[in-house]
Amino acid sequence: MIHSLTSLDGTPASRLAFGTMQFGGRADRAASQTMFDAALDAGITHFDTAHVYTDGASESYLGEMIKPHRERLIIATKAAYTGGATPDNILSSAETSRKRMDLDVLDVLYLHRFDPETDMHLSFETFAQLKADGVIRHIGISNFAAWQAAKAASIAAKFDLTITLIQPMYNVVKRQAEVEILPMAQEFGMLCAPYSPLGGGLLTGKYASGGTGRLSEDDRYAARYRFDYMHSAAEKLSQIAAREGVHPATLAVAWAAAHTTAPTPIISARSSEQLEPSLAALSYTMTPELYTEMAELVPAPPPATDRAEET
Repeated sequence: MIHSLTSLDGTPASRLAFGTMQFGGRADRAASQTMFDAALDAGITHFDTAHVYTDGASESYLGEMIKPHRERLIIATKAAYTGGATPDNILSSAETSRKRMDLDVLDVLYLHRFDPETDMHLSFETFAQLKADGVIRHIGISNFAAWQAAKAASIAAKFDLTITLIQPMYNVVKRQAEVEILPMAQEFGMLCAPYSPLGGGLLTGKYASGGTGRLSEDDRYAARYRFDYMHSAAEKLSQIAAREGVHPATLAVAWAAAHTTAPTPIISARSSEQLEPSLAALSYTMTPELYTEMAELVPAPPPATDRAEET
């Protein structure tokens, strides 16, 4: 059974989450506020940030915006992207995040990525301390492989902890999570909140028409989506969207949310105009036929056993 995720007043997590990575970076204070308001109006209750985003501006902006709505919102942040998952780093990061957002309690604190140099017993002993002290309500892990997540769940249990959320990359052209992460999360009861449902903007169709964004401005994203078959799939997705009379971003987000394990994709944007088609996925009905057609835009990843006859 998937762990339930609710706000302080019991409001359930929305079907999509909103990621504030752009707050204080590509989105200034006014644009960030407009997107936050649009997300609230659409019914979003789950907001995601991180200690390292935009040198702290993301958390600071979000903290200001949530004040009138705090009790009904779920606020997730992340620690230890840099500096390792050591007790001191986790504690320092959590305290900094709380101060930036002026929060008594963090609804979710993620380990931002796996740290092979630190004994996870130390990390989760620290999470247990934070939870006992009322600093955090839920624990998440981000960018973990399935075996790392299973190991984390086993170690967390020694401290009477459960891992509520896992955050992998997942979209139409990045489907590796289907092989082990999504079924593992379901088996362990973790809510999966995948990021990049739009593939850094690739699946919006904007790059084919000369637009700019992460793929043209960020070397990491350029490398991640450099393969020709991904760009071909994006072009075909735009053609499907035109046929269906819907924005490609709406289809891409709806597709990521339609997996049988019911993940909660994290949507983001740099403006309210960019955000609108992703929010539209909340009310879009993805038919099984369309889901299959989109899935076939790229080859399915092989099963974990790599036995072709099992696909």
